[in-house]
Amino acid sequence: MKKIPLDIVALSHSVTQSHNYAVVLGEQDGPRRLPIVIGGFEAQAIAVAMERMVPNRPLTHDLFKNTLETLHIDLKEVIINNLLDGIFYARLVVEKNGEIIEIDSRTSDALAMAVRFNCPIFTYEFILDAAGVILEDSDEQQGAAAAPSKTPAKKKKKEKALSSYTVDELNDLLTEVLNQENYERAAEIRDEITRRKEEQ
Repeated sequence: MKKIPLDIVALSHSVTQSHNYAVVLGEQDGPRRLPIVIGGFEAQAIAVAMERMVPNRPLTHDLFKNTLETLHIDLKEVIINNLLDGIFYARLVVEKNGEIIEIDSRTSDALAMAVRFNCPIFTYEFILDAAGVILEDSDEQQGAAAAPSKTPAKKKKKEKALSSYTVDELNDLLTEVLNQENYERAAEIRDEITRRKEEQ
């Protein structure tokens, strides 16, 4: 299967769930975005590495990186390799003495390690087809998505249940929340659209 390279383009606070965040991965040579909801600890682990902050004592992911390096194991790449029931699965592809080994990982942990090792992140077409979202006016939006928004996206007065929307209305709503950089809501809408397609 062809691997599609991704970059981390945004790490934003969840608008609807105070303890959750969304990490947004962008297709390197295309307009698609892959929003993944993660917990606060995992978001901190990614943010610390992205900002090149050095804590007084190693965080868990720093400890794992130091351990791999001490054992002369190199993290070559991270692959988001599956999506089941709305849960993303990932693998760490490491090399030791010329041997390639794949290690199962939570996606958030894999991304935290990828940032620390500065290694490439990949996924497959079927995952982007199922869970990716497309930003209209992608050139303009790409710059905006490159950094988390300093101001939170505006909340809607009262959000209707997604099940009450038609598929066309869901697609319109998806465009709207992407323009607001509300990636967690976008993920919920995307999952609802995917569920409808599977029921057809």
